[in-house]
Amino acid sequence: MIILKSTIELNNWFIENLNGLEENLGFVPTMGALHMGHASLIERAARECEIVVVSILVNPTQFNEKADLQSYPRTLENDVIVAEKAGGTILFTPTPEDIYGGTPSAEKVDYGPITSAFEGLSRQGHFDGVVSVVDKLFMAVRPNRAYFGTKDLQQVAVVERMSNERHPKIQIVSCKLIRDENGLALSSRNTRLSDTGIILAQNISQELQSVVDRVKDGLDVNDSVEIAKKKLKNLKGLELEYISGVNYKTFSISTENHGRSHIIIAASVEGIRLIDNIEL
Repeated sequence: MIILKSTIELNNWFIENLNGLEENLGFVPTMGALHMGHASLIERAARECEIVVVSILVNPTQFNEKADLQSYPRTLENDVIVAEKAGGTILFTPTPEDIYGGTPSAEKVDYGPITSAFEGLSRQGHFDGVVSVVDKLFMAVRPNRAYFGTKDLQQVAVVERMSNERHPKIQIVSCKLIRDENGLALSSRNTRLSDTGIILAQNISQELQSVVDRVKDGLDVNDSVEIAKKKLKNLKGLELEYISGVNYKTFSISTENHGRSHIIIAASVEGIRLIDNIEL
């Protein structure tokens, strides 16, 4: 695996080395702090593509809080090991100024509920930044297939919409959410939790599974979600932001007991905001 630090280096490498492989190029965009969830994306891309570009870019335009941007873990030395072991061909590590062609900024994007509800409501401007940076990364890398994890379920919907409009030749590949041995959805944010916080955070995935189990037993989706909501709100040290049934393509808000494909959740533990979801 080689490391390319700028769009110029990447483009020059493509000119010298693609040699007819342009139609078999996979891309895994990340913000670094790679874990086994990221590794699973790279591994799948390596199985399906001749060349796999893994990008690491902590994108400032998708952070609402400056402190959150500054505290985001930077672990490049370990990222190189994870990406190479998983099958990456190129580790692409541009600066934000390089990708944006100057000072990073993002235009407002309105895709209806998929950019305005849930994560879009809680983190206003976040998806503007996601659309902007993924669009620019797609233009730099020019992949055939791009791989995204469904832990960020709403982000996948946003990227699919953007790609359909701006990069219709790129196939967006949704990859399953990866959990640790205790059921906690893998996230770079987990490293900031104490041992006590990790135990408390496990209630998030446990309650998601309980919602699904109750629905399978015949309980109404909304009633099952309400049971989970009451339990989570009573947990000391866990702050529930939302839990809801959604259609994973539209993220439209509805009280009707049909058309739901997933249960999504956001909650904070020890000041660390965590998201998760489960398929119904």
